Amino acid sequence: MTFMASIGMGVLLARLGLESDVKEVAYRSKGEDGCCWVSLLPVWRRAWSEAWGFFVPVLPYLLVGTAIGALVYGFIPTEWVVSVAGADQPLAIPMAATVGVPIYVNAETFFPITSALLEKGMGLGAVVALVITGMGVSIPEVSMLAGLLRVRLVAVLVASVLVVAIGSGMIFDHVGV
Repeated sequence: MTFMASIGMGVLLARLGLESDVKEVAYRSKGEDGCCWVSLLPVWRRAWSEAWGFFVPVLPYLLVGTAIGALVYGFIPTEWVVSVAGADQPLAIPMAATVGVPIYVNAETFFPITSALLEKGMGLGAVVALVITGMGVSIPEVSMLAGLLRVRLVAVLVASVLVVAIGSGMIFDHVGV
């Protein structure tokens, strides 16, 4: 579902002309004539230079976002999340998708978090919505994107992931997978 939705959103965003909202952050070493890569540099050194040139501009965003995400993650009790996103709550899926934004969920934390939430009574659709937003638009990811994209495109991407998360959660909730 998320794969097909991302392709659709990508096509839609391209048609809306949002490519202009991508910032220029690439770093390239130029030759003496200014047109080509320095050919004497080994490939690994050129790759390191380009990676470093990409990393340095987004580092402050990444550090701030990770710190905020860690604070929020540490201070939001699981019981509270379950109380607003339990299986019997009518707004559980949109709430879980919204709560998932500041909570950083990666591959290592995915299984323990989802297992604990499901055991405490959170609905499957709400867990799916939370995981999609937690993996797709958590504060660290949005912070890093802010270093690469203008605010308008970041907002559109966050809204797109929220829509996909809510839709996917509703499908999982109604299908009963």
